[in-house]
Amino acid sequence: MENRLSQKSGPTVFTLDDLAKCASYSLMDSLNCDPHATDDGIDHRPRQVFTGHYVPVKPTPIENPEYVAHSKTFFHELGFADSLAESDEFMRVFSGDLSQVPEPMRKTGWATGYALSIFGTEYYQQCPFNTGNGYGDGRAVSVLEAVISDHRWEMQLKGGGRTPYCRGADGRAVLRSSIREFMAQEHMHALGIPTSRSLSLYVSKTETVQRPWYSEGTRSFDPDTLVSEKVAISTRVAPSFLRVGQVELFGRRARKQEYPEAMIELEKIVLHLIDREYADVIDNKLSMDEKVVLLAREFRSRLTTLVANWLRVGYCQGNFNSDNTQAGGCTLDYGPFGFVEVFDPHYQPWTGGGEHFSFWNQPVAAERNFEMFCTALMPLLETHPDAMQQLDKIRSDFTKVMRDELEKMFAAKLGLAAFNAALFNDLVTLMMKTTVDYTIFFRELSSIPDDIGSLKKSFYTKTSEVMDTRWSEWLTQWKSLVTHSSEQIKRINPKYALREWLLAPAYQQAAIGNYDLIHELQDVMTQPFAEQSQEMEEKYYRLKPTEVNEVGGLSHMSCSS
Repeated sequence: MENRLSQKSGPTVFTLDDLAKCASYSLMDSLNCDPHATDDGIDHRPRQVFTGHYVPVKPTPIENPEYVAHSKTFFHELGFADSLAESDEFMRVFSGDLSQVPEPMRKTGWATGYALSIFGTEYYQQCPFNTGNGYGDGRAVSVLEAVISDHRWEMQLKGGGRTPYCRGADGRAVLRSSIREFMAQEHMHALGIPTSRSLSLYVSKTETVQRPWYSEGTRSFDPDTLVSEKVAISTRVAPSFLRVGQVELFGRRARKQEYPEAMIELEKIVLHLIDREYADVIDNKLSMDEKVVLLAREFRSRLTTLVANWLRVGYCQGNFNSDNTQAGGCTLDYGPFGFVEVFDPHYQPWTGGGEHFSFWNQPVAAERNFEMFCTALMPLLETHPDAMQQLDKIRSDFTKVMRDELEKMFAAKLGLAAFNAALFNDLVTLMMKTTVDYTIFFRELSSIPDDIGSLKKSFYTKTSEVMDTRWSEWLTQWKSLVTHSSEQIKRINPKYALREWLLAPAYQQAAIGNYDLIHELQDVMTQPFAEQSQEMEEKYYRLKPTEVNEVGGLSHMSCSS
């Protein structure tokens, strides 16, 4: 599961003109534009969007942009020269100014609407109109689709200003949250987990916004102060940003027959999803009902594998609604995410969440989102009872497929040829009783130690003789069943995790213009499986300090960003 980078002979994109030659706008060219949209993309006030798949929107540039970081890894994969990230023309576009883009790039981006489901329940009240017609990309504006080395990528500005879906908010992202997302995307990719990618990050030297956040050292559950923060724009990249909630919006409209073209718009968004994300596995010559059934099966496979991988590395999405579930099966929307430190099945970094979106419950939450996806597809199969029956079977088998993926993953994580339920359950019990660090424990276990001495590096509390004996007995039993080598197991279990108390100093220093720690953290977290220098190990491979326990913004956070 360890990531392996594609190797290129050298960069092929040195300028914005080079990138412009790759432009190809499949979404705007093949889907329906909101008929009430403006021609110039000046469409920044909250309003209902009743039909159409997208709204043309001109992003709002941040004032006086300054370079913070770019993903050297991703630039290399795309064939971009590193110098491009700090060029005036590139920085201008990816800080929100499309006014001078070279043709055939377009001077207007686009935003999309989507529906909201929370743990399998449809919601409308989060939309300011209580209709569901005003919920969508409130501060995310896609600005480019480009085909690079036969791969299509969509590039989206996070914090690009208001859209019709902004619900009265300012459409901005702050530097703190932008750094978190920028770091998390590249870390997850390096962990071998499908994810949106980070391209670039720019901050305004002069523009600020007010945000509720935590005062230093507070143990308040909710933000207890209002702070002025620099605004930033990060560019995230994926094959598409089509979400379950987006398909769900058109599924609801078709189900309710809200307007004459509702069924046609549902069919078009589903076909576009297949073209963008599943063209390699779904034959374009198949009938519509056959495509829908295959789409559901393939998405189920990707979603179950994705969530099993989240549990592999200790990742908790925090807010796992249907609108935060990418329909191609990659991780999307790094808001109140977190990585488990003290192993706790109920770990939930988001103050607005609950056990339904907690770490160990993510497979169940995924199933609820998958059910909403299938429900959205059902109107397309109303005249095809056999296909409807197949879809129902795919949906009902989710639990079994998810369980199989989890067992396969945990077997690999433990270096076993096959999952051993008794051994695994005993381990979970011991980890909870001992307050074990999830990442450090599995990394130390990967060395296949002779005794429990090295495992104690991951223990937050001193253990009794009785508990030491239980651990020793478990270790002996485990070693008798291990079939993988230490190196194989280490390729499953990372050494480094993106812990919040490591992130905080980086964004605090960045707020005063010092980006050195961001770049250091970037280097470490894009090599999470590697044995790094003694200095980096001492700094980043260690237990959570007791002084940050229960501290707001470090142990828990609001969704404010």
